[in-house]
Amino acid sequence: MHTVGRIPRLMSQPSNPNNQTDTVHVPMSRVVHFVRQLSHDLRNHLNAAELQAAYMNEVTTDAEMKGEVQRLRGMFSDMGRSLQKLSGALAEIRLTPMPYEAAAFLEDLRSKLQSQFPEEAKSVQWTVEVEKAQLNIDPQNLQAAFLELFGNAFQHSRSRETMEASAAITTSEFVFTLREPKTQFKGSTDKWGHEPFAKVAHGHYGLGLHRARSIIEAHGGRFEAQFDPARAFLFTTIALPIHQV
Repeated sequence: MHTVGRIPRLMSQPSNPNNQTDTVHVPMSRVVHFVRQLSHDLRNHLNAAELQAAYMNEVTTDAEMKGEVQRLRGMFSDMGRSLQKLSGALAEIRLTPMPYEAAAFLEDLRSKLQSQFPEEAKSVQWTVEVEKAQLNIDPQNLQAAFLELFGNAFQHSRSRETMEASAAITTSEFVFTLREPKTQFKGSTDKWGHEPFAKVAHGHYGLGLHRARSIIEAHGGRFEAQFDPARAFLFTTIALPIHQV
């Protein structure tokens, strides 16, 4: 990765006559290493706390106390899973590609989508015309990238209109397009998925679309987004090379 994070460095004395804050440029590889190490260290502490809570649950005889300790253990487990998910989002992408029919991949994706987003999936209208085209993909990683795209679409500024997903085959590519109706849209799509940590909120760290883009590009594909303000639609396109048998 070549992304560079910018971290302000606080100085006791200004380093320039204009009294401007200096900036330290940190390579993304160092940021990834730091976050993964911090996550690992915190999970070790959480595991120790969870073991201590388990011991407390064994020695206490008070039913109310047992319930509280059980809830406490659940909180530790949730925190551990969140940290593990964060580490996974920063993990190096390693593909195990195999020939896979485009139609079969889309069928698997729709099944997973209905399982993971049962209510939201009902609002997606599909148009699939891929015939017997073959892809050379890592199905698990690629499915995760597509699910991230849908999850992001379901969460942000979604209107009640139908979301449209289409897939077709060109001369050399499998082209998937997701049309999202938006109640509002701010910002630009020029660097869509290029900038990790760009939008950070509780439980969300701006890594999902960045990883999705990385997975798609690792497959030799393209990931593009464009917003049409006149119709209030966000169009996201994923293009993957066709596997020539």
